[in-house]
Amino acid sequence: MSQAEVQLVELPEWARPWLSGVLPSQRTEQNPNGSPYPPSQNAFLRPPSSPSLICSPSSVSADSQGTGILTKCSEKRLVVTLGRERTVNRYLRGIHLFMITVNATLGTGLYWRGGQILQLGGPLAVVLSFIFIGILTWAVMQCITEMLCIWPIPGALSVYVSQFVDEELGIAVGVTYWFVYSMSFSTLVATSAAEFNFWEYIRDRPVIQGLVIYLLIPLMLVCINAIRIEIYGWLEVATGSIKIVFLGVIIVILIAINLGAGPKTQPLGAKYWESPTGFDTQAANNWGTALLMSISIATFAYTGVEVVAASALEAKWPRRAGEQSTTPERSLRSNGAHIGKSFKFSAIFIPVLAMIGYTISGLLATLDIERNNCALPHLSWLSVDLDPNCKVPSNSAAFVAIAAMSNIPRLADVFNVFLVFTCLSCAGTNLYIASRTLFGITSRLDGGEGQRWYLRVFAWFGKTDRRQVPRRAMIFSAVAFWWVPFLQLIRGNGDTQSSANTTNVTRASVDTFVEVLSQMSYSAVLIVWGCECLAFIRFYQSISQHRDYLERENVPHVQRWSEQDPDDYPYRSHSQPLTAYLALLGCIFVSLVANGAALWNGFHLLPFFASYLTVIVFVGLWVLLKIMRGANWSLVDLSQPDKVARIFRHLHDIRLSVTQS
Repeated sequence: MSQAEVQLVELPEWARPWLSGVLPSQRTEQNPNGSPYPPSQNAFLRPPSSPSLICSPSSVSADSQGTGILTKCSEKRLVVTLGRERTVNRYLRGIHLFMITVNATLGTGLYWRGGQILQLGGPLAVVLSFIFIGILTWAVMQCITEMLCIWPIPGALSVYVSQFVDEELGIAVGVTYWFVYSMSFSTLVATSAAEFNFWEYIRDRPVIQGLVIYLLIPLMLVCINAIRIEIYGWLEVATGSIKIVFLGVIIVILIAINLGAGPKTQPLGAKYWESPTGFDTQAANNWGTALLMSISIATFAYTGVEVVAASALEAKWPRRAGEQSTTPERSLRSNGAHIGKSFKFSAIFIPVLAMIGYTISGLLATLDIERNNCALPHLSWLSVDLDPNCKVPSNSAAFVAIAAMSNIPRLADVFNVFLVFTCLSCAGTNLYIASRTLFGITSRLDGGEGQRWYLRVFAWFGKTDRRQVPRRAMIFSAVAFWWVPFLQLIRGNGDTQSSANTTNVTRASVDTFVEVLSQMSYSAVLIVWGCECLAFIRFYQSISQHRDYLERENVPHVQRWSEQDPDDYPYRSHSQPLTAYLALLGCIFVSLVANGAALWNGFHLLPFFASYLTVIVFVGLWVLLKIMRGANWSLVDLSQPDKVARIFRHLHDIRLSVTQS
């Protein structure tokens, strides 16, 4: 094109906020006759370090005044090079992503919730609940992985729902997902305090709890999350490896205890499986109800299997040897088979590995401790009254209780150290996920002048520091619920004889409240999982319905059934769309049925809030966003092939803008 030609290009909405402050505010181009065109925000998109535009002209015509030439483009490919303050470094390799997912998944769910399930539903419930949720998370991750291998973008889980289901629903998913991990960070700190209380020296000194456990340890985790991502990734590798070793040691010792290797122990064998369906009659009126409640509790242990979607925005982008891509279209086509190489293994196999580890560990625990043992944790919301045969309420994990009963010197202390390390490392990883989630959903907001005040506030969180770490989002995610662990310092008052009972009641109430908040977080993650399954179903339907059009228009990376270039589609998940439908139904079943089973033996306010308050708030947030934005009460229209192609190209543009920045 000559210098007199003007490209009329309409920027996609997502690009405009990133270009604010980059595009010249007033700039004109002289036509051949010397008359300037009116300044346009969408023209001349080539300032230094700004977007590059690839445009294939299809026709040339004169403008309405006959003074210039307008070039109409049939194909526009806009690659936005983001400002440094809106991007993160992409240094995470496959091993980093794998260990981040391990750290987020392998927390206290197995060690604490496994014992709770055993007390509630018996040995069989432990095995079945871990297997059921393991299969469910595998099916969910099949859906997420297929989309993630194509579009590893910031705020991926939110964007998928926005593009294929509903925009406001996608925003609600992003906020909910941030809540899951921001809240989990604080509740894990509170859980670590319960583990520290295993040692009397700490239990009797609330000053140590308040200063060290609730203040200094979270502050240390914040500092760790503030370091460069290339260093943080290796720290995750180190802590994840240690946690895997710890779990392996625990499994070996449990086997040895069961075989009678420890002093004063006798082989237990299958003694405690003589009544595999024993259950807590105070919590449920039959074993089936107890099993449903156990399935609900087991969800907590699997929270984190999907975090690879949040950390993928910092994954190192693989390139073929010797490749030097110079155009966006070449970049789109290249690396088709390699695009998800860094995180595909983690996304696919973490649910399977977690299910195997949880099931084996839970099974071994059922062989080493009886269901009605006083050391097992009970459901705190049922009653503060103690069993007549129990002297004190349980405040330890099942594995620690088994170690204490084995009479092996200091074994319980060693196990408890394992649990403290596991809990705190998981808390640190959850803070990482919360910060990247908040950054992902705010980095594309326009915080310029003229925007509403709350949009400017949210956009402020979408910037990174000089290390390209989203420090603002990380600090806010840490302090949002930092107050939760401090509640455990509340104790009963009084000098009368009943002061001890008052203290127990007060402490039990606080522990119950913290547990409700913890349960709300895993209830929320079920909503996110379900929405991702729905997004995949609609994505799958769109590429199936418009497959001929997409192939004819040569839209890359969405031609699932193409035989010409099988590597163009990075990952094909198994038995779709049946897997997606079953996963969606499973999420709905656990959210509405299994979570509500706690109310079948009598209404209890606290489990009701724990199970359904998150659902109520999520739906309320979705409705509020619809009203505030004046949006239509309908899903994204995927019936027109050209609209679907625009959605895919829009997602490709976001991906390229991130990977080339």
